[in-house]
Amino acid sequence: MNKYVTGAVIRRLRENKKLTQEELAQKLFVSGKAVSKWETGAGFPDISLIEPLARALDISVIELLGGEDIRNCNKSSNMLRAVFYVCPVCGNVIYSTGEAVMSCCGITLPPLAAEDADESHLIIAQTVEDEYYVTLSHPMTKEHYISFIAAVSDNTVQLVKQYPEGNAEARFKKNRVKYIYAYCNRHGLFKIKL
Repeated sequence: MNKYVTGAVIRRLRENKKLTQEELAQKLFVSGKAVSKWETGAGFPDISLIEPLARALDISVIELLGGEDIRNCNKSSNMLRAVFYVCPVCGNVIYSTGEAVMSCCGITLPPLAAEDADESHLIIAQTVEDEYYVTLSHPMTKEHYISFIAAVSDNTVQLVKQYPEGNAEARFKKNRVKYIYAYCNRHGLFKIKL
């Protein structure tokens, strides 16, 4: 672990919850002096207190260790605000309907930022009856390939995993689809608007 919770983070999160040092200490069954030492950098919370500390501050352990609390403002769960994450270790694909803290294989995953499709990552969506047939003319070698293709509407995310040495293609129901995304394992996430 290359990060550990800092005093400035504890203080900021405690103040955001409108807790005094003594009130936080009571929740953790430690002294107010202990919390004061953490916040001034004169000491650190014991590792056994990290999970209870995160609970008391109403955030996840990952957020506490990372130093920021994430609040998803997407209350209506509009899928058009979908955020994609890909684990660089195992290739796991995760998506959320807004801001979140995602972790896989012991790594906190950054959200992918989609760029408009370029010539090397041209996404072609053709209408075939009630579906979109999506293709990419892209290398599909073991070293360089499209990992997934997704179709996103306001109420659905349809995702098709792609594999090396196959064709970069997928079929999606047309129902209200607004964006098509494709993830290249070397160059990142690309999208087109329909």
